[in-house]
Amino acid sequence: MPLQPGTRFVYEGTTIEDDGTAVPHRVEINVTDLTKVIAGIRSVVTWDLDYSDDELVEAELAFFAQDNDGNIWRMGEYPEEYDEGEMVDNPAWIHGLEDARAGIMMKATPQPGTPSYSQGWGPAVDWTDRGKVDQMGQKTSVPTGSYENVLVIAETSQSEPDAEQLKYYAPSVGNVRVGWRGAGEKTKETLELVRIEKLDAKALEQARAEAMKLEKSAYKNSKVYAQTQPLERSQFAEGQ
Repeated sequence: MPLQPGTRFVYEGTTIEDDGTAVPHRVEINVTDLTKVIAGIRSVVTWDLDYSDDELVEAELAFFAQDNDGNIWRMGEYPEEYDEGEMVDNPAWIHGLEDARAGIMMKATPQPGTPSYSQGWGPAVDWTDRGKVDQMGQKTSVPTGSYENVLVIAETSQSEPDAEQLKYYAPSVGNVRVGWRGAGEKTKETLELVRIEKLDAKALEQARAEAMKLEKSAYKNSKVYAQTQPLERSQFAEGQ
C-alpha cells in the first residue's frame, strides 16, 4: 500500500442512484508531504476528493501509520460531505478521542482463511468497518496496467452486514480496483485506477495548501478534530 508523498491516484467508475441510474464517479487520493501526530504516532496525511457526476461531494483528510511489523493502520479521518457546494456533515473520528480506535488497513502478511479485522472504530459516527482476506493470487487489468498476485479484501460494516466492498491490491501499487458483492449493497460502487501521477513542486504545494485549508475548516467545525495537533510538513519535505 505505497503512500509516497507527492503521488496522486485517480480512480473512475460508477455508482447507482436510488432510481437505478448509473452516475459517473471519480476519486482522487493525494499523498501530501504533511504529517499529523495522533496519540504520539506520526501519521502520513492524504487529501482525498470524491466526485459524483463531476460535482464534489466529499473532501477528506485521512491519516495512516505503519508499525514495526509492517502493518498499515488507519489512525482516523476528517471528511466533509457536500450538497450543492454546502457542507452538510463532517463525521470525523480520530484514534484516542470519543472512544475511537485505529484499525488495520493492510496487514503486513495477509493470509486466506484468517478472521476479519477492524479497519477502525469510531462509534460516535458509526464507523465500524472491517476487512477480511477474500482472495489471493488474482489477476486484474485496469487502465494503468495488468497486474498479477492481486490481493482482494472484502470490507463490510455493522450497519450493512449483507453488503461488501471488494478492494483489489496490486504489489508495489496499492488499490487498483473497487467492486461490490451482496444483496444489501446500495450504491454498487465500481472504480478502476486510471492514472498514477507524480506531482511536481507546484502541484504538491497546491495539495498541501488545500489540505491545510480543509484542516482549518476542521478546527472550526469539529469538536473532535479541535483536540488534535496541527498538520506539519514532513522532515523529508522540508529538506527538498
